[in-house]
Amino acid sequence: MLFLYLGIEVTRIFFGSKGNLCQRKVPLAISLALTFPAAVMAAYYLLLQTYALRLEAILNAILLFFYAVELLLGILTLASFSR
Repeated sequence: MLFLYLGIEVTRIFFGSKGNLCQRKVPLAISLALTFPAAVMAAYYLLLQTYALRLEAILNAILLFFYAVELLLGILTLASFSR
């Protein structure tokens, strides 16, 4: 599952940076769409993992917060590029 999470994260970050730097809507939309599977994986590691350290739980909660902020800012940026 970590390798799947790694693949999603690398792809999401690549498309996000490409869409932001080139000011293109499609790569940014792909990045925002990949935020949902990444958030599901983070929620799995936060809530459903069999054995988790307290530090892992805290870091995954912070990660989910940053995903939410990134999703909000990504939507605002996508709306800005649409104008």
